[in-house]
Amino acid sequence: MKKNVFVAAACLAAVSLMGCTKKGNNYILATGGTSGTYYPFGGAIANIWNTSIEGMNVTAQATGASAENLRLISRGEAEFAIVQNDVMDYAYNGTDMFDSALGNLATIGTLYPEVVQIAASKSSGITGVADLRGKRVSIGDAGSGVEFNAKQILEGYGLTFDDIQKHNLSFKESSDGIQNGTLDACFVTAGVPNSALQELAFTAGLVLIPVTGAEADAVVNSHNFYTKTVIPAGTYYGTDTDTEALAIRATLAVGANISERTVYDMTKALFEHLEELGVAHAKGKEVSAREAVTGVSVPFHPGAVKYFKEIGLNAE
Repeated sequence: MKKNVFVAAACLAAVSLMGCTKKGNNYILATGGTSGTYYPFGGAIANIWNTSIEGMNVTAQATGASAENLRLISRGEAEFAIVQNDVMDYAYNGTDMFDSALGNLATIGTLYPEVVQIAASKSSGITGVADLRGKRVSIGDAGSGVEFNAKQILEGYGLTFDDIQKHNLSFKESSDGIQNGTLDACFVTAGVPNSALQELAFTAGLVLIPVTGAEADAVVNSHNFYTKTVIPAGTYYGTDTDTEALAIRATLAVGANISERTVYDMTKALFEHLEELGVAHAKGKEVSAREAVTGVSVPFHPGAVKYFKEIGLNAE
């Protein structure tokens, strides 16, 4: 009996010393809403970690997406998160939607592109970004990442929100507006194809507006979280040519205070099981180690650096 009392006391002392820290390899992967891409995609990543790393227990948690996820990591309420790399840049530097810089943030790697798609009605006469001047344009929800993407791309062409008739609408509301003639164009930052634009293409038709040339270079040079991409012909009904565009990238973020060994093991496990990830979720087919080191503006975690160096990639 005395021995049991002693053991219990020792355990209580140990718990008091540990405070609220987690035991072992129990981690939270913050994702997004249950109806979006991040939540099921995060579940697929968590499953790879849990089945390929001994003793690992990662739970994919539904959240309000990028900005909330970064705050969760900064506060130590989540260890990993899927976020947009532009929002991560704002959080790290304390700009745009963040009043001050968040600490405890590091990058494992980027995952897949989320393309800044600019769609216009066929009747609008818009064929380039410069043609948006004076037009009725939806730039996404107020304060959203889409709004900042629109602002940055317009600036590359010498335009501001004052030069357009600005509307803050969701993707579905933007598509509906173009269909019913109350909008001329909209910005949509999402994986391709996007369901709202698919519906628009089938019901009313659309024109995809390219971001290219010196203007595209200016945006990328000013904001190094952008990468250049192409929306392939046929992505949307009636689009028969490739469209040059800019993309941000869904990114795997991690708390900077997580051990190098843990992050190394998890980075290695993820990128050595990409075939499995592609089977579990369509976006997994777009993930590669080579692309994972692109579009990164927030420092890599040392554990990720170690893995990428081992396979001949520069992640610094």
